[in-house]
Amino acid sequence: MRKLFILFAAAAALTTAACNTVAGLGRDASAAGSAVTGAAEDAKT
Repeated sequence: MRKLFILFAAAAALTTAACNTVAGLGRDASAAGSAVTGAAEDAKT
């Protein structure tokens, strides 16, 4: 579980660094949140 969290944190950092606009940052943050939510749902089962 810890490795999964580190992977998502690294992906979020890279995605945020690649973003050029505030709107893009919002989309990136939303996608990262969805990925974390999906991983949490998968971990529950």
